[in-house]
Amino acid sequence: FPPAVFPLSCAVQNYSWGKVGLESEVAKLLSSSDPVVQIQPDRPYAELWMGTHPRGDAIIRDNRIPQKTLGQWIADNPACLGAKVKDTFQGQLPFLFKVLSVNTALSIQAHPNKELAAKLHTQFPEHYPDANHKPEMAIALTPFEGLCGFRPVEEIVSFLQNVPELRALIGEVAAEQLERSGSDDPRGVSAALRICFTRLMKSEKKFFVDQLNMLVKRISQEAAEGKDTSGSNGDLLLRLHSQYPGDIGCFTIYFLNLVRLEPGEAMFLGANEPHAYLHGDCVECMACSDNTVRAGLTPKFIDVLTLCEMLNYTPAPSSSKIFPAVQSQLDPSVYLYDPPVPDFAIMRIEIPASIKLYLISAVDSASILLVIQGMAVGTSTAAASEMTLRRGSVLFISANESISLHLSSPDGMLLFRACCLL
Repeated sequence: FPPAVFPLSCAVQNYSWGKVGLESEVAKLLSSSDPVVQIQPDRPYAELWMGTHPRGDAIIRDNRIPQKTLGQWIADNPACLGAKVKDTFQGQLPFLFKVLSVNTALSIQAHPNKELAAKLHTQFPEHYPDANHKPEMAIALTPFEGLCGFRPVEEIVSFLQNVPELRALIGEVAAEQLERSGSDDPRGVSAALRICFTRLMKSEKKFFVDQLNMLVKRISQEAAEGKDTSGSNGDLLLRLHSQYPGDIGCFTIYFLNLVRLEPGEAMFLGANEPHAYLHGDCVECMACSDNTVRAGLTPKFIDVLTLCEMLNYTPAPSSSKIFPAVQSQLDPSVYLYDPPVPDFAIMRIEIPASIKLYLISAVDSASILLVIQGMAVGTSTAAASEMTLRRGSVLFISANESISLHLSSPDGMLLFRACCLL
C-alpha cells in the first residue's frame, strides 16, 4: 500500500445536548484547525467523529488521494491497518475516536455485548444500526461528570430510607429485600438490585410523574428554606428535572454512581454497564458501532425491557469507575489507557515545553492523532509534505509509520492517539 500519513477533515454531529458555540470544545477545535469554519453562536456542537463509521466517515486532505473518505482508502489499502488488526477485524478500522461536548444529560444507557448486539440488529435494525458491540472510554478534557455503574448497596438503601417518593415507586417488598440482602451474598444482592431497578424503570407513567413532581416540590421547598438536601441528592435531581421534566431517568441518580473526572482521568464503559454523561468535554474512543440501549433522559428511542434485562447489577463505589493511565517506561511523555477489550487503546501524549523535537513512534496498528493544544511542524517519509499541526488538527497514521514533530509552541503540546494494540 502507498505510504500514508495524512490530515483528516472529520464529521461534526450537532445534537441538542451539546454545548453551544465556542463554549464547546468541539467548536473550539474546529475553529482553531480551520479558520474558514464559521462557528454559529447559538448552535450546539456535540460530537467530532474521527474514523470510518458510515454516519461520519472522515475525509482525507491529501493531494495524493483526491476525494476519498478514510473508509474508502482503508478498503482499498487494508494493509495500512497492520497485519494483526487487518486479520482480526476483517480489514476494518476497529475503533471510532470522538470528542464530546456535553451540556445537558446524555441518556441513561448501556451498550450490548457482541451476541446481544447482533440479535438486536437483526430484530430492530432501525434502532440498532450495527451488529457490533460498543465498549467505550471517556477521558476528561475539562472537569467532567457522569453516572456510571450501580452504587454500593448501603448508599442505595440510604436513599430508599430518605426519599419516600423513590420507595413508593419500588414498593415495600422489593425495598425490604434489598435492605436485607447481605454483602456476603453477591448473587442475592444483584438479584435484589435487579428487582428494585426494574420496578423503578417499569413504573406506570402517571404514577412516577406524580411521585417525581412531589419529590421536586419537596426538595425545592427544602432548598428555599436553606435545608441540606444531600440526603435526597437534591442538587442533581433538580438539575436533571429542569433538563428532562417528568422523566423516569431522574430517579436513576439514586441507583447509579456520580463520577467526577478531572482532566486526564478516564471512565471505561464495558458491555452492560449503565451510564450517562452529564456535563463536560471529553475525548472518547469506542468499538466502531452506534448501538445504544436507552431508557431515560433522552428524546430518542427507549427500550426499557432490554436495558433492565442486560445490565450488570454488581454494586461498586464510584472510585472504582476511574480507569488509570499507565506512564510508558520507554517514553515518559506517553500515558496509556489500555482497556480490557481488543478494539482500541488510547495514548495521552504530553510533550513538555523543554522538548523541541519529538518522535511519535511507530506502532503496528493504524492510529488517529488529535492535537488538543500546542503547535508543531510534522514530517514523515509517509507524508506528502510537511504538515502544520495546531489545536484541532487530526492525522491518520498507517501502521509502522512514525512522525517527527518540530515544536514551535512555548507551552509544549497535548495530543491523544487512538490505536489498536493486539
